[in-house]
Amino acid sequence: MIEEYARYLTLERGMSPNTCQAYLGDVRAFLRHLGGKDPLKAGQRDIEGYLWGLRSKGLSAASLARKLRALRSYYRFEAAEGHVPDDPTRRIRSPRLPHRLPQVLAVPEAQALMRGSAGAAFQRIRTRAAVELLYATGMRASELLGLKPEAVNFEEGWVRARGKGSKERMIPMHERARAALRRYLIERERRFQNRTVSPELFLSRSGGKLSRMQLWRDVRCWGAQAGLKGLHPHTLRHSFATHLLKGGADLRALQEMLGHASLTTTQLYTHLDASAAKAAHRKFHPRG
Repeated sequence: MIEEYARYLTLERGMSPNTCQAYLGDVRAFLRHLGGKDPLKAGQRDIEGYLWGLRSKGLSAASLARKLRALRSYYRFEAAEGHVPDDPTRRIRSPRLPHRLPQVLAVPEAQALMRGSAGAAFQRIRTRAAVELLYATGMRASELLGLKPEAVNFEEGWVRARGKGSKERMIPMHERARAALRRYLIERERRFQNRTVSPELFLSRSGGKLSRMQLWRDVRCWGAQAGLKGLHPHTLRHSFATHLLKGGADLRALQEMLGHASLTTTQLYTHLDASAAKAAHRKFHPRG
């Protein structure tokens, strides 16, 4: 059953490997909780009891919601296949999640980040190129790590990203990002000449595909040198979107660049940061 569900997530839902593994892990954890009971005979009470037990152990609302999404997806699959007469998760309400605005760099912080010097070391040249490209295009970390060299069009200033559901989109990139990428590719060729390497654009020091964890470490260290604590790749995606909107970019154009299936998701970035809201209030309110 798990193998069939895994094929469904990959082939029909088009989920990324990371999301697929997360869903499968959540379903397997529930199966272990059942202790040998047939999951196709599990009911609403079994699932609610499992989730309540996790909540009593201190699991966050966000984690509970994700586990419920995985179980809901699993039982909808089994119902569609005719293995269960009804989806037992249908009447279970998802935990209420707090509304959190994304972490965004202020424009001066982003400028300070981009002023960092790459130096001559391969890892720093690679990190500079990755940071420039993430902020220039708003790509997800997984999309950047999956890029092939042929996906970059230096002459026209485009990069072809493969997003969720294996959907491709073309994202423009400015000259500074292109310059950082050119320097990285020169160093990449010099380091790995006459060696067989992974086909991805961003490589580890040994020539394999750069790992997600290494990218996160590189970005965090680059940010720390600019005085930014806890910087991660998704902060650059959020900052890209917010700064474009504040600059007057069209919401639907931004939706296309971010690869969002729904405009509602993109509208999250129409928020004002607290400092801008306070400044506007002081400036325009009669008693400000």
